[in-house]
Amino acid sequence: MSLPAGFVGSPFSQHLGIQVLAAADGCTHLQMTVTPELRNLSGMLHGGALMALADTAMGLACFERFGADQPCVTVECKLNFIRPVADGVVDCHARILHNGKRTLVLEAEVIQHGKLVVKTLATFARLVSTSD
Repeated sequence: MSLPAGFVGSPFSQHLGIQVLAAADGCTHLQMTVTPELRNLSGMLHGGALMALADTAMGLACFERFGADQPCVTVECKLNFIRPVADGVVDCHARILHNGKRTLVLEAEVIQHGKLVVKTLATFARLVSTSD
């Protein structure tokens, strides 16, 4: 499945300023710019914003693969925060590693200036009808 032209993502991702640069074959490339509203008390990009970026990228990889007719949701997610982000733009690349009947395993990496910022591994569940 391919995303429609001009696809901008969910209202939440738009609120965070996340931009969809590419989504194909169960892989995505998203981008987010550091703004004052996304900073923590130390002035760095908030870890929650980074988590939201990674989760959005992985969720969009599922959506790109299966569409709205087969929704997927995050079951668990582990993040390793490698380095802080003070300003600028971060890129997030996500991909489906395992595509099971009921669960999927995905990974995402947030990169800035060629350096790893966050590494993520997550399990998503396929929402299936209970009448099956």
